[in-house]
Amino acid sequence: MNWKQIEGQWHQLTGQIRSQWGKLTDDDIAAIGGKKDELIGKLEVHYGLVKDEAEKQIDAWIAMIKPDSPK
Repeated sequence: MNWKQIEGQWHQLTGQIRSQWGKLTDDDIAAIGGKKDELIGKLEVHYGLVKDEAEKQIDAWIAMIKPDSPK
């Protein structure tokens, strides 16, 4: 899955996002709105991560996401 697909499915992925990063609030997730830079910023603030580490966590999460079945 690439980031463009994540942006398109942002609302469907919010449960997985909450499971992965429990410190993010509903308001945070709404404000991120599928923008990777916003997610990186929120992870930096809530988890005290540096940008590179936040990006690594996001990349690892993306690798775990299962794409939707073809319809």
